[in-house]
Amino acid sequence: MTRPSLPIDDTTASSLLRTGVPGLDDVLGGGLTPGRLYLAEGSPGSGKTTIAMQFLMEGVRMGEAVLYVTLSETADELQGVARSHGWDLNGVEIREMLPAQESLSPEEQYTVFHPSEVELGETTIRILEDVKRINPSRVVFDSLSELRLLAGNSLRYRRQILALKQFFAGRNCTVVLLDDMTAVEHDLQVQSISHAVLRLEQINPDYGGARRRLVVLKYRGQSFRGGYHDYKITRGGLIVFPRLVAAEHVEPVSQTKMPSGLKELDDLLGGGIERGTSTLLVGAPGTGKSSVAVQFAMAAAERGECAALFIFDESIATMRTRSEGMGMPISKYIDSGLIRVRQVDPAELSPGEFVHEIRQAVTEHHASVVVIDSLNGYLNAMPDERFLIVQLHELLTFLGQSGVATVLIGAQHGLIGMQMHSPVDASYLADAVVLLRYFEAEGEVRQAISVMKKRGGQHERSIRSFKITPDGLSLGPPLRQFRGILTGVPIPLEGVVDPDPPAK
Repeated sequence: MTRPSLPIDDTTASSLLRTGVPGLDDVLGGGLTPGRLYLAEGSPGSGKTTIAMQFLMEGVRMGEAVLYVTLSETADELQGVARSHGWDLNGVEIREMLPAQESLSPEEQYTVFHPSEVELGETTIRILEDVKRINPSRVVFDSLSELRLLAGNSLRYRRQILALKQFFAGRNCTVVLLDDMTAVEHDLQVQSISHAVLRLEQINPDYGGARRRLVVLKYRGQSFRGGYHDYKITRGGLIVFPRLVAAEHVEPVSQTKMPSGLKELDDLLGGGIERGTSTLLVGAPGTGKSSVAVQFAMAAAERGECAALFIFDESIATMRTRSEGMGMPISKYIDSGLIRVRQVDPAELSPGEFVHEIRQAVTEHHASVVVIDSLNGYLNAMPDERFLIVQLHELLTFLGQSGVATVLIGAQHGLIGMQMHSPVDASYLADAVVLLRYFEAEGEVRQAISVMKKRGGQHERSIRSFKITPDGLSLGPPLRQFRGILTGVPIPLEGVVDPDPPAK
């Protein structure tokens, strides 16, 4: 049964073995209980060998004797894997248990005994001799598929694993068994014997890079973080992104106002946006949603605070050029580090890594404003995910509890009229919703802005004209001379003068 994530007791955590993968230690509640047998299973290419090497190298760093028993790869192949990550395997004892070349000769192919009766016994004896000689505190077996084939049947296989478990338990040795799950029938024998089971999965979408995730299936006597956790394999090893649990990050938050620097926009929002709240800017493409978000980010930077922008739909260079062309000197704040911009590639970035980068922006760089531009790009980053809204809710809860003002951008389908809709409806999650619309008037396409919802207090109910000029954003007076602006084709009211006429 998956146990809920609990705060790790310092005494308990200090007695656990670190795996060499900080994110995995977080998932496991601090690490591995010493002197137990563990199972790491996954398809070929999921990173089992990599994580095993990191586990052993962590032992070497701690001054422990470690042993890698390989039944499928040669020592040269393992050294090649280490070189690809920039690792030095000095201190890691590698023992090859591959069949000798003489076993290929015809006279070795026919014996009175079944091959499993001879080979399994010889392999076990050689392994135990090495263990007695080296006396390791950490051992990795790679992989169980070979032992399963040598055993011949499931009963003998289970007894062999139980015997190994008892042998190592008496030597206070922590053992990690790797299983590539290539057997025709995947049995649960080792899962029932193991103290904990870690499964690594590799998903290949129709487009984009492979997505990898892991899950702890069981861990006896230890609280761990349940559910799936994204990870990636880079030069240097595995990087695990623990699943975000907002309930673990509860802090007292004072919902003070954060003005935008534009008086008319602040008046419309009742003084600005509040810390610990989320604001959704929704509208057709080109209505100025990103520009409004940049305005709030720049206002934070001018106060000496950090803002983080995660952009899906345009490049950083385009955003710089666009902002500078509107009189927003964003480049100087980017260069100084007060505004941090991350261009997100939806085909390569997993949802877990995306959330991890937002957490880093908040916890390490102390960002007070986070902009996600846009929710459409966020949706495209996880096309196979059915729980987008649930993940978004968890992320917004975490940001709110951290005192961050979050600005979300949602692009609607369509340009004008009432038949506009959003592919992701996050309006009920956001604390404030700002609507930007096009409308037709006097032969021109004009823009309007209004606040449809705000939980943080009072706000204007009016619909104001909105312009993007070379000198920045401009909000005009309420458009009281029209009726039906949100239809896109408003009707002028007789006798009411337009206070903000279009440019001639």
